Amino acid sequence: MRGPGTKAASPSRMKTHKLSDSEVRSGLQGLQGLPGWALHDGKLHREYEFDDFSEAFGFMARCALVAQKQDHHPEWFNVFNRVVVDLTTHDAGGISALDFALATAMEKAARLRA
Repeated sequence: MRGPGTKAASPSRMKTHKLSDSEVRSGLQGLQGLPGWALHDGKLHREYEFDDFSEAFGFMARCALVAQKQDHHPEWFNVFNRVVVDLTTHDAGGISALDFALATAMEKAARLRA
């Protein structure tokens, strides 16, 4: 029985595994159409710059909805018009396919500027 505020792990999370170094390199090559993503300290890393705080916050809100639906949440930091993102899958102990899926969704969200 789960307590209040807890939920069962989603089936997709249970299947998630850490990608090998070669799989991560291959995934980064696949992100070449998505500029700015790089490997930094064992995480997918990207820095976004928007026109103002509202635009940056709107981006974060759009991404939060996707992340919640995927049950995969970014490490991120916001100051005024900048959002710094690091993606890793803690349960897998490194980068997983979920990180690349969220990076792709974040790029789509960034294009939907207010």
